[in-house]
Amino acid sequence: MRIDIITVLPELLDSPFAHSILKRGRQKGIIEVNVIPLREFATNKYKSVDDYAFGGAAGMVMMCEPIANCIDHLKLQRNYDEVIYLTPDGELFSQAMANQLSLKGNLIMLCGHYKGVDERIRQHYITKEISIGDYVLSGGELAAAVVSDAILRLVPGVMNDETSALTDSFQDGLLSPPVYTRPAEFRGIRVPEILLSGHEKNINEWKHQQSLERTAHRRPDLFAKYHS
Repeated sequence: MRIDIITVLPELLDSPFAHSILKRGRQKGIIEVNVIPLREFATNKYKSVDDYAFGGAAGMVMMCEPIANCIDHLKLQRNYDEVIYLTPDGELFSQAMANQLSLKGNLIMLCGHYKGVDERIRQHYITKEISIGDYVLSGGELAAAVVSDAILRLVPGVMNDETSALTDSFQDGLLSPPVYTRPAEFRGIRVPEILLSGHEKNINEWKHQQSLERTAHRRPDLFAKYHS
């Protein structure tokens, strides 16, 4: 799988893909992440990628031409399944969306900045708009890193234990149950005896019940959807 991230500030994306699971996935050649500096596609000597908004408004707007030039350039090299714009008014990102996008082959992600991008780019180039929450960041780079991480870890072969992702929170519409490791007793607090029993059926039933209780308590909105 390949993700090309278009950004005004490529330095912000140096670290997220250079460590841990995603680093190993890249080294194996299973996934590819490319950070594309938008200013390389600017057309004036100042490498400008933003300008004032027509109609008067505070803040700057990302210009059409550099973004269009960049996306056109990328599309000459390969086909893309989605051209994604990271924006606060996009569709709220979810585990279900991550699952769907992990099945794609090539994605472009455009990181917003300033007051956003010229609407003509959104209308004619963008195929999917994603928000990671109801708040505003300084730019879309951190959002692109979050979305990419959630997607790429699901690509077969990226994680050493692929079954681990299947038991993550939200995969079945519930939060994950509590987890424990050694020692079995720590400062007088014991691991629940059921987890030490070795009885797989009973353990799975206990985990499911714990997921239900935790979801009902912490995320009643998810619990309501689970039972709808």
